[in-house]
Order: sequence, then C-alpha cells, then structure tokens
Amino acid sequence: MKNIAALQAVVTANPPVGGPTDAELDAIKAEMPVISAEVELLDVQISVLDRPVTELDARRLRRARRKVLAARRDLLNRTAAQTGGAA
Repeated sequence: MKNIAALQAVVTANPPVGGPTDAELDAIKAEMPVISAEVELLDVQISVLDRPVTELDARRLRRARRKVLAARRDLLNRTAAQTGGAA
C-alpha cells in the first residue's frame, strides 16, 4: 500500500506576496454597498426557502431586490462619472 501525503515544499512553494493592492482595496470598498445588499437579499431568500411566503416575506424580498438594484445603479453612476461616460 502506498502512502498518500502532500509534500510541504509543493504546497507552500509560492506563498502569496504582499496581499491586495491599494487599487484592489479601493475597488472592494466601492463595491461594498452592492455586496452588502446582495448578502441581505440572499438572507431573505434563504429565510423563505422551506416555508410558504407570507405578505411580510414578499415585502422583505421586494425591498431587498430594490436595494440591490439601487446599489448597482449607484455604483454604475459613480463609475461612469469617474470615467467621464454616461450610464
């Protein structure tokens, strides 16, 4: 029988250097409202997976969807304003 094991030299041969750049962190920061809104929508969708949707649940879903759309719109408008284009 052969032993199967990871070789440490191969697994850790090229560790990540530095981390995210300032530009990548700025991009994440700019997209954070969209990410938060999408997480909130996902939370609402998960909460209604295993039960019938009530009127209150339907309102929560609509509100969360509108929040995602508004966050995406705001991000696109900010991006277009920074690049000089129109969204």
